[in-house]
Amino acid sequence: MILFLRALFVVVFVSMLGVTTWASLHQPLGDFVRGAVIRDPWVIATLFDAYWAFVAFFVWVAWKEQSLAARVLWFLSLIALGNLAIAAYLLAQLFRVSAAAPDALTTVFTARQPGRLALPGTLTALSVATYLLA
Repeated sequence: MILFLRALFVVVFVSMLGVTTWASLHQPLGDFVRGAVIRDPWVIATLFDAYWAFVAFFVWVAWKEQSLAARVLWFLSLIALGNLAIAAYLLAQLFRVSAAAPDALTTVFTARQPGRLALPGTLTALSVATYLLA
């Protein structure tokens, strides 16, 4: 199961990176936000759905990460990058355990972390830089 989850979240990460890059090359984010499509009720409903899912995922991350700084950086990363940050978080968790360990899934989903800052800090910095360049 660990190998399947690793493969799944690599696909999620790569596909989100690809589709986000493709969309950015076709329409700058600022143009989308200022455009009429952002006022479409289904676009608004989809954004609410996505962001509430990011908040729900963050609740689990906040429980797992014991450092306030890590929690804050993960929140910023999740809100700014969405599924890219979710996939990065899960890949980091999935690659910390041995795929052969009998309790690997239990470890991934229930083991609390001291709160590493490198990955969420990097993701937050990249997202801020991306938004400033957009």
